[in-house]
Amino acid sequence: MFIQTIQGHVSGDTGELKEAMDHWQRDLGPTAPGWLGSTAGVTDDGMFVCLARFESPEAARRNSDRPEQHQWWMETSKLFGGDVHFHDCTETDTFLDGGSDDAGFVQVMQGRIRDLPGLRAYLASQDESAMREFRPDMIGSVVAVQHDGGFTEAAYFTSEAAAREGERKEPPQEMRDEMQKMMSFYEGEWTYLDLKEPWLYSPTA
Repeated sequence: MFIQTIQGHVSGDTGELKEAMDHWQRDLGPTAPGWLGSTAGVTDDGMFVCLARFESPEAARRNSDRPEQHQWWMETSKLFGGDVHFHDCTETDTFLDGGSDDAGFVQVMQGRIRDLPGLRAYLASQDESAMREFRPDMIGSVVAVQHDGGFTEAAYFTSEAAAREGERKEPPQEMRDEMQKMMSFYEGEWTYLDLKEPWLYSPTA
């Protein structure tokens, strides 16, 4: 899986941007080469973020080269104030059940990974059943890693209320120890972007 992340501040009505995204899914998505789905939304302070998933970098490139894609973006880009940042991520992973269009709340986390091979080996050795039992509100997550080590992770939850309740739960000591080990593979502070009304798109049958 290949993921392209798109991020920028919305300059006006987010409803117009939602209409533009709906238009893409309805009219351009069905013929987009290798498009697997998209997770997007706008935070309370106007930050738009999108993770567009494709089968491969080549498929994403073919989509970007389409005249209708170019025309759509020329119009949609007018809805942003300032630069819109794109990152092409060939290193991607999923956790638990991955992404889900059934999510009622999505939290996007961004930061830097210090040791990607080590993190992957560590996660592969973990039993996910304990996390599923402790946080039934979490459906799963999708991670996109940039070439410079920056990452964007979208975590999918059944609802915001359930996610907030889950955040307040005190994990057992063993789980706290494991979480501390996992954090050793990261560096610096994380940024959190809450998509309280996520826009979730998948190819139609």
